[in-house]
Amino acid sequence: MCLMWVSPQAEIKNAHVLLGSGQKLNEKDGHAQTLSLSSVHADSGAVLPLIFRPPALMPISAPLVVASLLPHSSVKPALFWQFLLHSYSAGFNYANRNSSSEESNNTSLKQLLLIAGTVSYATCAGALPQIFINRLGVRSAPIQTLFRSILPIPLCAVLAFFNVYIVRSGESESGIQVFDPNGTPVGLSKAAGDKAVRETALSRAALFGTTAAVPNLLLLLLQRTRLFQRSALLAAPVRHISVALVLGMMIPVSFSLFPQLGTIEKDNVEEELQAAADGGPFYYHRGL
Repeated sequence: MCLMWVSPQAEIKNAHVLLGSGQKLNEKDGHAQTLSLSSVHADSGAVLPLIFRPPALMPISAPLVVASLLPHSSVKPALFWQFLLHSYSAGFNYANRNSSSEESNNTSLKQLLLIAGTVSYATCAGALPQIFINRLGVRSAPIQTLFRSILPIPLCAVLAFFNVYIVRSGESESGIQVFDPNGTPVGLSKAAGDKAVRETALSRAALFGTTAAVPNLLLLLLQRTRLFQRSALLAAPVRHISVALVLGMMIPVSFSLFPQLGTIEKDNVEEELQAAADGGPFYYHRGL
């Protein structure tokens, strides 16, 4: 089950066809349902790229997050790991977007520029603590602690929010498909698109902000103990293990922080769509 994200494309398509056939599912079909939900895009029905499927987020992003939070000795490795982390994050955010307003599956030049700009900006911003330490020649232990352990916490949260919000900004500009309580498509709503992007960005900020906060603060406390003062080599394995554990625990929490099937009140959508509401809210696919 844990390696379901590496299932072949033919098996995934068969599972998706089975779910869409309308046949009554039995207990043996639970695997097909899980496989389809974790590997097929909810809007387009296309099989997600292997590395951008939700179950792949943990094994791929964990080493990138660990490496990006390390106390590097120079700016180049800091930039390198920040680049890999934000490139993967941008790809994951784009692959799991709401694409209901898109007429084709081809990525536009504007979207490519948005992704490239987001990755470039986030890479430089993520490496700022190391840049400050090197450029300013910081030698003071308290100042180094501030840059290496405290500043990365809000920085990780803000950059994670920024990555989602910019990469998926097209949903706020073009709108996303909303449905009435009976499941009937009503039209495209920019208000629903903006709400979906904001909710996803907040969930990703909670994911990476918490993943940076807990291990860094834990190490600050442990480094005051005699054991860690005698053996500084213990800091590295504790950092790596704690980052991986917190990330693994926070991924399902962040995914469920807001429901995948979001709701928006009719008073909050465009006037031309409000007439289609039969006394209830509208529903939309939030994306991941």
